[in-house]
Amino acid sequence: MSLYLITILLIVVLDFLWSQYLSYRNRRRMSPDIPQQLEGIYDKEEYAKQQAYQKVNSRFGIYTSLFSFIILLIVLVFGLFGWLDELLRQYIDNEVFLTLAFFGVIYIVNDIISLPFGYYVTFVIEERFGFNKSTKRMFWLDHLKGLLLAIILGGIVTALIVWLYGTLGEYAWLCAWGVITAFSLFMTLFYSNIIVPLFNRQTPLEAGELRDAIEAFAQKAGFAVNNIYVMDASKRSTKANAYFTGFGRKKRIVLFDTLINDLDTGEIVAVLAHEIGHYKRKHTLQGMFISVCYTGIMLFLLSWFLDNENIAVALGGKTASFHLGLIAFSVLFTPFSLLIGTLSGILSRRNEYQADAYAADFKLADLLISGLKKLSVKSLSNLNPDPLYVFFHYSHPTLLQRMEALKK
Repeated sequence: MSLYLITILLIVVLDFLWSQYLSYRNRRRMSPDIPQQLEGIYDKEEYAKQQAYQKVNSRFGIYTSLFSFIILLIVLVFGLFGWLDELLRQYIDNEVFLTLAFFGVIYIVNDIISLPFGYYVTFVIEERFGFNKSTKRMFWLDHLKGLLLAIILGGIVTALIVWLYGTLGEYAWLCAWGVITAFSLFMTLFYSNIIVPLFNRQTPLEAGELRDAIEAFAQKAGFAVNNIYVMDASKRSTKANAYFTGFGRKKRIVLFDTLINDLDTGEIVAVLAHEIGHYKRKHTLQGMFISVCYTGIMLFLLSWFLDNENIAVALGGKTASFHLGLIAFSVLFTPFSLLIGTLSGILSRRNEYQADAYAADFKLADLLISGLKKLSVKSLSNLNPDPLYVFFHYSHPTLLQRMEALKK
């Protein structure tokens, strides 16, 4: 075993143990009795259902994460990444096609392994607790569409990046950075127009009380928006949501039809006020700027790994390559990714408080609290998670934390 492989295995093991420790702490918070701070949000029956839902998901999460951990250890210890690389090299000489074939095989194998778990979650767990509304036909069609999108979009971007690294030398990471940034911007602007219609129907919100209330608030907030759509999310799940997408004239508000069914007009306006608060406080641009910088740093560091034959040998290969370097880098970068993810979570939770405060500035605090309560209870959210688990995993403050801040 080389030092590289020992380091990779150590990081994988420690990362697994750390994630399981956090999950264990979170499970310890479960109790059959309603905590005092949740009285008035959950009634006894709803709370018992939420605890059962959390327990089932937690137990299933242990099984799936342990299974994935064991598979990854086997692949690393027996050098199966390198074995696959050497096998494909017997038939493929071109580095771009070799990388596409390598990741294509891994993607398909991973998909075959994880598919039964996804099927179980949808048609057993979500079905049992009344969330799932999709049919088996819809499930398989969605999966096929997702697979084709991954092959087409992922294949094009990956091929271009591999070609850049193979032809431009030390400055390739700059060009790759530009490609990924352009792709991210394109998806931000056109995701709702191009990708979403492949899975869901979006129709303009009809004229009436809700549209009038949204437009009246948008005018009061100085937020010009004409594109308000309703998405037929109820054909897959009862869970509700809403989101903004795009910039400038491409701004679009998308409401899940489940959100319209679950909340009244004032509560929906309050939820949208929160989303507009993100836009007004420049959180969207901030997030994009951070993402672009993060991508640039990763691509720069990645370039140090691509020509290292010791890494290829550590993974069971004989020749340095883009794909083996990328796999090794993704594991070795895990501690830094955890740190960056934690800092990102802290920033994200701060931004959520600011967006809530923006809605509160328009006297919508009570309506936002009421709407958040309904959404949390409807989705059987865990309202009493472990603080350390929240610190490392949550992008939003808990409902209780948001309620406390809004009441101030």
